[in-house]
Amino acid sequence: MTNILFVASEAHPLIKTGGLGDVAGSLPVALQSSHTDVRLLLPAYHDAVARAGRLKTVTTLTVPGLDAPVRILEGRLPGTALIIWLADFPPAYDRPGNPYLDALGQPWPDNAMRFMLLSHVAVTLALGRTRLKWRPDVVHCHDWQTGLVPVLLAPEKNRPATVFTIHNLAYQGLFPYKTFTALGLPASLWSPGALEFHDQLSFIKGGLAFADRLTTVSPTYAHEIQTPEFGSGLEGLLHQRAERLTGILNGINGEEWDPARDPFIAKPYSAHRLHDKLPNKLALQKKFGLPGETQTGLIGMVGRLVQQKGIDLVLETLPGLMRRPLQLVILGSGEAGYEAALRAQVARYPGRLAVHIGYDERLAHLIEAGADMFLMPSRFEPCGLNQLYSLRYGTIPIVRHVGGLADTVVDATEENIKAGKATGVVLAEARAGALLTAVDRALVWHQNTRRWKQMMRTGMRHDFTWHHSAAEYLRLYKQTAQANRQHQDNEPNRKDAHVPGKRGKRAGPKH
Repeated sequence: MTNILFVASEAHPLIKTGGLGDVAGSLPVALQSSHTDVRLLLPAYHDAVARAGRLKTVTTLTVPGLDAPVRILEGRLPGTALIIWLADFPPAYDRPGNPYLDALGQPWPDNAMRFMLLSHVAVTLALGRTRLKWRPDVVHCHDWQTGLVPVLLAPEKNRPATVFTIHNLAYQGLFPYKTFTALGLPASLWSPGALEFHDQLSFIKGGLAFADRLTTVSPTYAHEIQTPEFGSGLEGLLHQRAERLTGILNGINGEEWDPARDPFIAKPYSAHRLHDKLPNKLALQKKFGLPGETQTGLIGMVGRLVQQKGIDLVLETLPGLMRRPLQLVILGSGEAGYEAALRAQVARYPGRLAVHIGYDERLAHLIEAGADMFLMPSRFEPCGLNQLYSLRYGTIPIVRHVGGLADTVVDATEENIKAGKATGVVLAEARAGALLTAVDRALVWHQNTRRWKQMMRTGMRHDFTWHHSAAEYLRLYKQTAQANRQHQDNEPNRKDAHVPGKRGKRAGPKH
């Protein structure tokens, strides 16, 4: 059996701001069912503790620079048998709401310290420096908030292997040099081959340069981030470590996202009972005060209101969209300017456009079930989960050909339609004109009931649950753990392993 310590900054249903929360709340559960012993480590945020149910203190840790110990609270991820560990240090984590941003939407000024603390806790647990008997073979870290874990583990003897997953390279955890010195990191790490990135400390670069293996959340995104267009300045490092970089498509929770058993929707349905999807459309229209027009194409959109997701393209295209025979429902939150712009447009197009600012899990499920089409015109999309939900719910996705969207949605060309392969409508460019053309194509196919149902059923037949992806991760863990053991047997003296250049491919290139 392989022991895995999963380290993340969020996990559904305890705390969630995006796809990372979904993955961290479902992949460990899928892995555990494959004879893998997984423990999930998170910060003990105020809201996470409140949602976790029964917790007990199982050990305390001493972290350099802290006046008080860190408690490790143990419980179970709600609805599962997965053991969770919450790092409890109230001055850092006992804050309600968003785990990264304050009430004004600004990053907490001590975020570097908060996630350095999480890294120290992860390392202490990984090395068995507590009274807990359990030790991992692999530490699996996620995004910039955990990027320093592989860095701190690198020089240690008898350490577990490390895997670092990039969920979104655009978020890098960048801080000034004074933060680097305040964190007490070794001076040797301030170099282009380690943590320094254009005169800033880069948390994510730590994971990219020092982890034994790198993964990202779709095969296409793994290639894209090695190019200047998508690499965010780190494409050189990623290209250098390409042989250790693997793209593994995210999965979805098949029990939580299943139209045949979804408690959040108006009426369950399946590929064999597509007619039962209609009551969900009527329920969605009623919920948003839209006319109950069964023949009108209803388009849903759920996500962060930021440029990455193409919300600016939607706003630019809106006058043209509203001249089409369609209704548009949007659920999300993000930049204040986009939120205000959408509110203003709702007043301009009553009965055609409906917007809910914020996030509501129940409403997200109803949109997936009730919409005819789902819109994702992303400029980049590492994986995307909503298109996977949409395919499972028979809701035709309209997506850009990037990242995980390119890996999961087959365009409705005449050839693909006839071959029974088409599952959605794909646009190649992030332009308003291309978006409008894609919507027009979708509306044309929507009028062809036979072909439309064929596309719906084709998408619903695909299995995007964690079963396949978890098996890929399990193989990766075993290979990485074995390679790590062999490496340690051949390198007994590891005291200078953190120095850039000492570990060969562990060091990154100059930028």
